[in-house]
Amino acid sequence: MTYNQTMTDVAYTWLSKRKKEVEFGKLWQEVAEEMEIPEEKRKKKQSRFYSELSMDNRFASLEGNKWDLRNRRKFDEVYIDTSNIEIEDEETDEPIDDSGLDIPKGEDAY
Repeated sequence: MTYNQTMTDVAYTWLSKRKKEVEFGKLWQEVAEEMEIPEEKRKKKQSRFYSELSMDNRFASLEGNKWDLRNRRKFDEVYIDTSNIEIEDEETDEPIDDSGLDIPKGEDAY
């Protein structure tokens, strides 16, 4: 069967009909059945579906690997404060080998 919707579109439609969040496994099962994805392709498509679901801003990832529509959630439930995240600088003291690069030096340098 040829399907005209993406997996995330099918998930959105299905979640829209529900009144609450659902675990990822159940959501995937519903999408796979609705789209009639053959059993031998489900494992590969499941990981792709998870990636697409994570990047689609219509969905909210919740605790316990549950998913819901973002528009049904309060801001505090889906917002992640990143201001306290520390990023480690990976600078090293080793000089960079630029011998193979055409980098202006001396008076030619900008």
